[in-house]
Amino acid sequence: MIKKFLIIIFLFLGVNSYAYSDKSDCSNFKKLSVNYVKCKADLMKNKTISASKKFVEDTKDYQKKEWSDEKKKIDGIKKKVLGE
Repeated sequence: MIKKFLIIIFLFLGVNSYAYSDKSDCSNFKKLSVNYVKCKADLMKNKTISASKKFVEDTKDYQKKEWSDEKKKIDGIKKKVLGE
């Protein structure tokens, strides 16, 4: 039980302020209220989701670029082998 409590405290206090979005609409809640914690958690969740979407899109673009380069090489080899 104590470990869970310490982990929760660490997550709330140890999270870097850069993880939060620029909007600070949580300021109208008291710092120790449940609504404030929910608001901050939602902000972190949204920021994490947007960062992961960007990472996935960058990865897809990179793979598409690399695949197209390799496909051109394979087509060139096919033409040489088949004599086209």
